[in-house]
Amino acid sequence: MLNLPTTEERLGKSPQRLVRYFVLVMALVYLGLGVWLFWSAGEPSGGGLLQLGPTGRRVLGGVFILYGLMRFIRGYQANFRKKPNFDDNE
Repeated sequence: MLNLPTTEERLGKSPQRLVRYFVLVMALVYLGLGVWLFWSAGEPSGGGLLQLGPTGRRVLGGVFILYGLMRFIRGYQANFRKKPNFDDNE
């Protein structure tokens, strides 16, 4: 049987490190999309890609902004916040 190294052994780090940054990047993408939709609602051409009225673009942009903020906060809390140590008995 071949004794092949695992991905973690070859890379020297866990793939989970990449996932936690990807979560934050995707949250920023949602925020950026929401801001673009919200501010492009006033353009006369309607932005080109989405054929929505100004009110629809603002509502959809607001939803994307709120969703991006929620994902960013939850991703930060889950991956970057220091975990409390409950093993200490005072």
